[in-house]
Amino acid sequence: MKLSEGIEQAIHSVAMLSGLSQKGVLSAAALAEFHGVSTSYLLKHLQALSRAGIVKTVPGPKGGYSLGREPKDISLLDIVLAIEGKEPAFRCQEIRQRGPNPLPERYFVRPCGINAAMLRAEQAYRTELRRISIADIHADLVRTDEDGAINERGCRFLALHERI
Repeated sequence: MKLSEGIEQAIHSVAMLSGLSQKGVLSAAALAEFHGVSTSYLLKHLQALSRAGIVKTVPGPKGGYSLGREPKDISLLDIVLAIEGKEPAFRCQEIRQRGPNPLPERYFVRPCGINAAMLRAEQAYRTELRRISIADIHADLVRTDEDGAINERGCRFLALHERI
């Protein structure tokens, strides 16, 4: 399965927003700068996250984005579904019923075994993503950032760019 670049950008952006103070916001331009991505492309994903209630937007010259929920209440699945949509990755087109010499419908009463297997895999994937929150991602970063350099880089950036 291949997810869009937007998924990585969205997850990293939400994780960064989780480091803001309670009344702080961060502009889309600042988020894009920190991650080295296109502001216009990131804005598209921030809008999708906003529609899903994952982030809040504050309009105006001192506006920007903040989290719409607590980090513990935002799962990776929430973010993936906000960006990619709720449809499963695999969508059976019933091609087994096409082609020359098609068989009667009575041969296709049972669901396609390939579709059933793919849906089980999708369910396992979604279950795992549902289990991991942004708070878990942050805790894992702190735990694995041996000398603290990654966390320090983010904190320095937020100190310079957070709007209150």
